[in-house]
Amino acid sequence: MVGGSTRRGTPMYSKNLTSKKKYDFEDILDERRQSSDLRYAMRCYTPVVYKELSPCKPSAIKTLVLHSEQVQYVIKELSKEMGESPDIVQEEAAEILDEMAHSMHMGAIRFFAFTLSKLFKCLFKSICVNEEGIQKLQQAIQEHPVVLLPSHRSYVDFLLLSYVLFTYDLALPVIAAGIDFLGMKVVGELLRKSGAFFMRRTFGGNKLYWAVFAEYVKTMLKNGYAPVEFYLEGTRSRTAKTLAPKFGLLNIVIDPFLKREVFDIYLVPISISYERVLEESLYAHELLGVPKPKESTSGLLKARKILSEDFGSIHVYFGQPLSLRTLAAGRINRCPYNLVPRHIPQKPSEEIHEFVSDVAYKIELLQIENMVLNPWILISTVLLQNLPAINFELLVEKTLWLKALTQSFGGFLDWPDNLCANKTVRSSLSLHSNIASLVNGQVVLNDTEAGSGAAGESVFKEALSILLCGSYRNQLLNVFVRPGLVALALQMTHSSRKEEVYSSFAFWLDVFSDEFIFFPGIPLKDFEEGCYLLTKCDAIQVTPQQIFVTEKGSDVIAFLTGMFRPFVEAYQIICRYLSKEVATETFSEKQFIFGVRSFASQLLETGSTQCYEVLSSDLQKNALATLVRLDVAKKIKMSNGFTYSVSKEALGRTAGMFESRIPVRKPVAARL
Repeated sequence: MVGGSTRRGTPMYSKNLTSKKKYDFEDILDERRQSSDLRYAMRCYTPVVYKELSPCKPSAIKTLVLHSEQVQYVIKELSKEMGESPDIVQEEAAEILDEMAHSMHMGAIRFFAFTLSKLFKCLFKSICVNEEGIQKLQQAIQEHPVVLLPSHRSYVDFLLLSYVLFTYDLALPVIAAGIDFLGMKVVGELLRKSGAFFMRRTFGGNKLYWAVFAEYVKTMLKNGYAPVEFYLEGTRSRTAKTLAPKFGLLNIVIDPFLKREVFDIYLVPISISYERVLEESLYAHELLGVPKPKESTSGLLKARKILSEDFGSIHVYFGQPLSLRTLAAGRINRCPYNLVPRHIPQKPSEEIHEFVSDVAYKIELLQIENMVLNPWILISTVLLQNLPAINFELLVEKTLWLKALTQSFGGFLDWPDNLCANKTVRSSLSLHSNIASLVNGQVVLNDTEAGSGAAGESVFKEALSILLCGSYRNQLLNVFVRPGLVALALQMTHSSRKEEVYSSFAFWLDVFSDEFIFFPGIPLKDFEEGCYLLTKCDAIQVTPQQIFVTEKGSDVIAFLTGMFRPFVEAYQIICRYLSKEVATETFSEKQFIFGVRSFASQLLETGSTQCYEVLSSDLQKNALATLVRLDVAKKIKMSNGFTYSVSKEALGRTAGMFESRIPVRKPVAARL
């Protein structure tokens, strides 16, 4: 586990701890406001291509996939297993391909270029792109196959990257999209024609589907036909925290390199930062149990009212392309792949699993590092620690204090140079007037319009406001998590002994490894980074044996602990629910979420807690995964899904560790 075992060798990820200067971003909407959108969409488009590319139509890609050795091998094997003619299985494979394959067409690309120009100018003040990253990507595309790996916070991500690449005359990507989009009449086919290929949410044990899908992705990648784009997180993050990576597609794109079918592959981390997210209200409702609306064209048309709103700026940061060959050097032995014909499927070894996991976490940490933070993220963080209201002047003062701390911790901050702090805060409050308001010199969270929720109406309204605001604060937690957990450990232990503080830090890092992204197996390095950042801002002094909080540092430690307190309290409430409400019976995830929500709502209605964030289904699911990992709960596979059972003894022990001053852990193996 993250908080326990330590991996051998040099970690693949090392964070740049120096604060970034503003990079040379260019606002690509600036030119769109000056010149004709039609001329832009119809201009000569001649993208640079992979050096070994031979033109290949979408229909030809499908033929290559269907007749590939890999797919033909699986067809023959399944034909034997099921006792059916290979022709029938081949027909099924062809149907799968027809469902999933893209049919990129220049007419659709130009239609989107024109339409999105109009749309983006309505919705956003600017779309800023780091030009240095574009230049590096342009070079990479010519040298080796490229995989684009963007962060995923909004449906806008899907078309935004293609729009940016079209603007810079770069090859448009083929994009992995959920099958749900095919339910959108007209729109689904337009997406297919703009480069989307569709994958089912779960493949189950469907060997044919897996073989066809994997071969389709690998064929596009090996031929350098177009960059392949997918989201490591697998789905949009409803909380604005980076989700734990999914490894399926990454395994597929790494496979051609392992089998020496390509010399190298470039992986490009991309960070997309929104000043205001289009789906912010929808996400907060979803987290409180309001069902997600189904993707449909009529739903899209109903959403037209957002065109009158202002969603601020977007920053798109293209990171340094990572050579898979360089990442694998000295780590992966590819020789075993020479011993088996390439078309025969092989189960990845433990070594490969660990490598793919490390690559995924490295990319997500780079995405986090290059996220651009805006003033509202700081304001919302201060607001949530000063509920129900804070004086405007004090809010400005505390926001400036937090700005200095964020820069000290290496946060990538976009703060307007041409406005005084007072105007910057007012401007942010105006942009987010749906969340907070300035009333008689006090800044307060709005009473958000009530919706249908499982919780009582007043609790639901309050929770909605706090989750909306929290989704922006969460973006800062990514930067603050390591010093924040050191601060939490110092508060929980009430001890200055370094070993005790580290023990508590490692415990909380393990507990929250589903909430936040940590590189696997290096808790001591994370601890040292947290201590370094707190030392850098004069909050603590570190000796070989002890850690002391300075006089100046007590405010920093209190503030950081306050940022993470909602998570600690929520996990404590969930443990109390399990010990009081759940006896020996088993329960499903759905029953668990409903039970926690009812239990917590009662506590909130009676004023026994102010922790509204415990109502978030995302936090509840993460807590359940943590309890399974800590052997408090057992996950049992059933024919109709999974059920869970709780060990009362282990629950009592863990609940005690959540509440106690010093979480009891095994002796620290690493030398501090």
